[in-house]
Amino acid sequence: MGLVERVWAWLHETFPERQIYIRSDGRVQFFTFGATLQATLAGLTLIFLGWVAFATVNVIFKDRIIAAKDSRYQQMQSAYENRVGDLQTSYDDLNMALVSAEDRFKASADQLQAKQNTILHLLGKDPNAPALTVDASATDDVREGDPNTVSDSVDVGGPGAANGSEIPPSQKPVDPQPRTAKPTKASFLDLGTMSRLANVFFGRKTQPHIALRHPALRALASQTDRVNRISATETRFLLQAENQVSTRVNAIEGVLRRTGVNPEQLEQRVGASQNVGGPLISLQSMRIAGIADEAFQSAYRGAASEIAQLNDLLFAMRHIPLTTPVHGSEFERTSGFGARIDPFTRRFAFHPGLDFAGPWGAGVQATAPGTVVFAGGRGGYGNMVEVDHGFGIRTRYGHLSSILVKVGARVSKGTVVGRLGSTGRSTGPHVHYEIMYDNVVRNPNNFIEAGRHVQ
Repeated sequence: MGLVERVWAWLHETFPERQIYIRSDGRVQFFTFGATLQATLAGLTLIFLGWVAFATVNVIFKDRIIAAKDSRYQQMQSAYENRVGDLQTSYDDLNMALVSAEDRFKASADQLQAKQNTILHLLGKDPNAPALTVDASATDDVREGDPNTVSDSVDVGGPGAANGSEIPPSQKPVDPQPRTAKPTKASFLDLGTMSRLANVFFGRKTQPHIALRHPALRALASQTDRVNRISATETRFLLQAENQVSTRVNAIEGVLRRTGVNPEQLEQRVGASQNVGGPLISLQSMRIAGIADEAFQSAYRGAASEIAQLNDLLFAMRHIPLTTPVHGSEFERTSGFGARIDPFTRRFAFHPGLDFAGPWGAGVQATAPGTVVFAGGRGGYGNMVEVDHGFGIRTRYGHLSSILVKVGARVSKGTVVGRLGSTGRSTGPHVHYEIMYDNVVRNPNNFIEAGRHVQ
């Protein structure tokens, strides 16, 4: 049985055919209502009744319906404003994150540049290095209440520090790195806000730390990390430099010990000879302006101290006689330092130097720079020149046939001070070469052998 047939059967069962009879003036008339007509009339009646009910309810509850609609509208508007506010907050957070990332990058780049300038200054290649600062409380002679006392810090560095340049005591260290990046005015829909609006309108909540997912910030953070990694290599470079300089210092000290000169004592004399002074300040209190990396600060202090020690030793080494007064195959060492048979008495005696025989009139050279303190005849030395090299070191050149310098003359290493001869207590043309340290004769051979290890 089909659907249409079942509907048709239900319609006839529900609305059976009805007839209405009407009698008038002895006549009887009737109207027949079929199932279809009855169903149509029933439907129209229901529609009419429903409209009447709706109109009645609308008239009675009109104000309530309007109030409910207004309430829903206000709720929707409030929700929209809250979500827009959340978007604005997210945008502000992102903008501030960008500013902060820019500041971190600039601070890292500035610190890297300061480190490089500091290293170049340490190597003597950059005149614009950052200032070095120390706490005023680190000095050993600052008194409380002294009007010359600086309460915060004193600048003791910069390009002139190594050369003893004076810095005004009122100068203060550079202030900490300020924030220089400024929030830029941008459209509300910039930096991915459209995507966040879509998230809001589709009902998805804004995720926290959205700034960390922004490509520009990720790239900036990556570059900041890269700069920090490069910055860390500067510390390793200083540590390596400190080790290399320390190795060279040890080598020079070893050369000095070969000669019999005490390196520590020599360094003290070098410092005393440079006419310097000032308050005693601990090296640990020194700070480099613009650099917050304590590892770099420590590495710089170590490298600077080793380089300063190396410079003092190199300065001293230039004044130490480490070569012979004559050079060439025509010269021969004929007598050593110490006990020997005296050529005149034929008895054992002490010889305070070395003898180098050679052609008459050959040039005799100063073995290190210094000042001539004696030039003339002196007993058994004959014609002799004595040169003061500083730091308690002197050299003598005896038995000269002629003297070419005067007392007070400044001579360099290699300057010809006289001509080889046989004056004084001598059996033939030669030069008597003698070295004194603290007025005590030393074996020149130790100095000459030590000089073979100096490049």
